[in-house]
Amino acid sequence: MAARLQHSLQFQTNSLTTFIFSSSFSNSIQIDFRSKWFSSSSSSKRSAASLYCTCSNTSSSNAFNSAPVTTKDDPFVLTTPLYYVNAPPHMGSAYSTIAADAIARFQRLIGKKVIFITGTDEHGEKIATAAAAGGSLPKGHCDAISQSYRELWKDVNLVTDKSFPCYLTYSWIFIHNLVFCFLTFEFQLDISYDKFIRTTDPKHEAIVEEFYSKVLANGDIYQADYEGLYCVNCEEYKDEKELLENNCCPMHLKPCLKRKEDNYFFALSKYQKKLEEILEHNPDFVQPVYRLNEVQNWMKTGLRDFSISRASVDWGIRVPNDPKQTIYVWFDALLGYISALSEDQDQPSLQTAISSGWPASLHLIGKDGMKMGKSLGNTLEPNELVHRFGPDAVRYFFLREVEFGNDGDYSEERFINIVNAHLANTIGNLLNRTLGLLKKNCQSTLVADSSIAAEGNAFKDSVEKLYESLLLSSACETVLEIGNAGNLYIDEHAPWSLFKQGGTSFDSAAKDLVVVLEAMRIIAIALSPVAPKLCLRIYQQLGYTEEQFNAATWNDTKWGGLKGGQVMALPNPIFAKIEIVSESEDGPVVEKKISKKKQKRPQSTVGA
Repeated sequence: MAARLQHSLQFQTNSLTTFIFSSSFSNSIQIDFRSKWFSSSSSSKRSAASLYCTCSNTSSSNAFNSAPVTTKDDPFVLTTPLYYVNAPPHMGSAYSTIAADAIARFQRLIGKKVIFITGTDEHGEKIATAAAAGGSLPKGHCDAISQSYRELWKDVNLVTDKSFPCYLTYSWIFIHNLVFCFLTFEFQLDISYDKFIRTTDPKHEAIVEEFYSKVLANGDIYQADYEGLYCVNCEEYKDEKELLENNCCPMHLKPCLKRKEDNYFFALSKYQKKLEEILEHNPDFVQPVYRLNEVQNWMKTGLRDFSISRASVDWGIRVPNDPKQTIYVWFDALLGYISALSEDQDQPSLQTAISSGWPASLHLIGKDGMKMGKSLGNTLEPNELVHRFGPDAVRYFFLREVEFGNDGDYSEERFINIVNAHLANTIGNLLNRTLGLLKKNCQSTLVADSSIAAEGNAFKDSVEKLYESLLLSSACETVLEIGNAGNLYIDEHAPWSLFKQGGTSFDSAAKDLVVVLEAMRIIAIALSPVAPKLCLRIYQQLGYTEEQFNAATWNDTKWGGLKGGQVMALPNPIFAKIEIVSESEDGPVVEKKISKKKQKRPQSTVGA
């Protein structure tokens, strides 16, 4: 299967309104929206790990202050897009969540208190339409799809979920994902989120209503008639100049409908100058720079007021001063990041939610794209990938091989070749062969501290040099280099021969094994944000417990962790090599080799 992933995580121009809201009622409450909106690394050969060195809290007391104040005690608040529940999760949403999880895990490694927010965006006309098409009510549809996100992100004990029986009546989509969940409890993407917000949660609705009322009281909301061409899928009015023939939306390729409504509008145009100043004085506010340029060029055409309510949409939060209308889904959903911070509060309020960790340190924003489909012959389902190959393989491949922020190519052949070469052969084989030699010749026991064993050793110097230049920008690549260097070191020193010679040669060989295993210990910590389950297995093979692995910090990547006398586990492959299984008339057939011949398949894109 070949596919083109269009997963870029970027700043969305519609989200500019969130900056404005902070000043709209700044006299009554302080909301700072100066947190970063990040898209991608500028390097052509970087993984999502490249985000690590760019993350910084930008909290300040004034939303338009160009000199943000930070403290080491500030929590690191990280957000993914809030995923729209018109359909189950796709690979684009999985990719952005994996990237966010890697960042969150690294921030915890360096000692930050992390608040990792994800969730689902559940209001709007498109949701009601999708529910009706599936023969269910909007609430039931949202429950089912939102649950499918939770299932993919991490293991959920559905049996003890009090609301579990009702899900089965809502949608075949949930039943499909339910089967996956029961069959593959271990095959989740292992997303370590702290908050999962649903925009249908009562606490979120309370925050939205309070927010709307404050902005209204500040004079930034007014009522007016609007007539224009409306895209139901985008849930927004479109300018005729941006449409294709027959008034088709360029994104969804469906005709926009002419509508006339009496709506409430947000006075965005009055903040043109302030927004221009924010972006001018804070050039790193939107990354990468080409996304910043896009936003600034868009603003030069002039910001216009936009509708923040719908008279014809019933599935949404009611406008506080006019219950006949509902609040526009994007106006509602953007506040989900704040309402997520109020989850533990009995009486949610804007002020208490904000004091729990706003502004966020980093927002990851998904770029829209044409979705994959069975009719195109290029479906790529994250549930299926995780079920077949496991979370470590999926996480590693997409974080290392797909450049963060840009489109990337996927094929099953490439996926298997990369994962087998890196995880099974380079890393897994290095650990297994070294532990095998240690078991055979040293009763699985280290003969010396790794700091002593590596005195004057060029391999140690090489490992330390790689980490000095890492700057957290290319973790996967660096780990692979260490693995390759370790395998080369073993081959050149040939400890199996030295052991046979006995005497000082035996001692040298035993120390060589300690040196290589110390490198594996460092790999286990450094790669843990990318492939946590794999790295746990490495750590346990080195004689540590799961508790010790979870307590490890970035400081533990310094050389010298292994101690003499420490007993290693018996060698056991940490990553099974993936083999292709095809169907024949006589049943499944394992293909030992993967064809190098390229096959042309229909290609499409998938949005995050």
